[in-house]
Amino acid sequence: MMLSFEPPPRAEEISRTVKKKLAEAKESGGTRETVTVDWNDRTLHVEVIDVPLTDLYYNPGTHRIRAQRSHDAGKDAALDEAPWSTDSQRYLEQLLMASPSNPAERDSRFDALKVSLSEFGQSDPGLVTHHGVLVNGNTRAAGLRDLGRTSMRVGVLPASFSWADINAVELSLQLRNDHRRDYSYINRLLAMEEQASVGRIPGDIARDFRIREATYHQERWILGVVRELIKRSSSRGGVAALRLVDFEDDQEKLKELHRRYEKLKSVDPDQAEALKEARLAAILLGFSKTDVRHIDETFLHSGYLDRNLPPNLTQAGTEPEPQPAETIAGLDMPVPETAAAVAAARSLTDRIVRAKAAARGGKPGLGDAEMSSAQEVVEEAKEAFDRAIDAAGRDARVRKRKQLAPARLADACVDIDQCVADFVQARASQSLDEEAFDEALLKLRSSISKLAQQAGRGASHPGDGLAWLLGAAKLELHR
Repeated sequence: MMLSFEPPPRAEEISRTVKKKLAEAKESGGTRETVTVDWNDRTLHVEVIDVPLTDLYYNPGTHRIRAQRSHDAGKDAALDEAPWSTDSQRYLEQLLMASPSNPAERDSRFDALKVSLSEFGQSDPGLVTHHGVLVNGNTRAAGLRDLGRTSMRVGVLPASFSWADINAVELSLQLRNDHRRDYSYINRLLAMEEQASVGRIPGDIARDFRIREATYHQERWILGVVRELIKRSSSRGGVAALRLVDFEDDQEKLKELHRRYEKLKSVDPDQAEALKEARLAAILLGFSKTDVRHIDETFLHSGYLDRNLPPNLTQAGTEPEPQPAETIAGLDMPVPETAAAVAAARSLTDRIVRAKAAARGGKPGLGDAEMSSAQEVVEEAKEAFDRAIDAAGRDARVRKRKQLAPARLADACVDIDQCVADFVQARASQSLDEEAFDEALLKLRSSISKLAQQAGRGASHPGDGLAWLLGAAKLELHR
């Protein structure tokens, strides 16, 4: 959704100051500094002036910290109601200095920016509206303020610019190849969603973000899944719920989930849903990308998780309440029920996501006992998934070892078949190196003899293939 705000309280006063400085820069003569802005397929060159930091406001609609705003629900709500208040501006400054994946911690990249500003000064100008709202350079302004500087070089956008224009300019600046600090993952997804909400087509949005259209649709699917999980995590009237920022570090795991889900969905939609739920639960519990990969079709069929879940988290304990049967309007045909495995997997994920939200703490209305109980559910679920994933990983390694020798032999057969074709062509063109070919055949004989010797050990009832190999090796020995 595109955000828009009323002008800040000192808008007219700041606008007069900005106009005065622009006029002074124009009258001074000589070379004036400008900054280039891309807007609606046009290129604008706007004047750069020096503005006191006290006359600059952080942009409450900036995409850079859109997801991080949910770090503190109370302050986020206050930001919507009073974006220009001292408390709201302080909250924005705190988020600009914080780590995107954990706003409670300071971002090391912000400290690196401060060092650069201290040693080399401001290399590039920021960008503001006539009312002093920062469109580009919010983080630099926070760094300059933290260093005790009093002013900042900024380009000034035309006074006629609307919030839609401001958002478009900020996005175009962020997506330039030379931009130093990218949006965090979730903030990129939110920016794509915002562009779609104003009617832009997927192909144009994908081009702006320099990704394939298929990737754009993948990103929209991921944001939809994240929003659904947040909704499912809300319990007790929304007292506790997960936040967008809680998924900042899960980019690759969610992308792999989408690829596996789409591939399986075309074959077995119910199994695809069960796989999605199981992987989402593992992602919520903090498992690594390599661990989550073990949750596949074999994982579901073999029942690794069912065997390791504690009684209070088993299918019986997570079975959803029966719902009345639905019918298709006008046809009196029943809507197909969700497969039992999907319903059980979804119910388990619901318990985990709600427990995860409650265990995070920091929410008024949640007692210590309730948070402790939620944390116990999370720990029990994590132990069960850990045992299940470990067992699946061990079995996968065994299967790989069992299949390794046949797979190598199959590859050798492909090479020999290609050798036949190469041999025929070489002989037809009289270009065959017969000595090299004979030497290679001797190596083949030696390799086959070694294989027969090892494969024949303990084989009391060899199959047809092994019997041929042993017979060929035996015949060779008698020559």
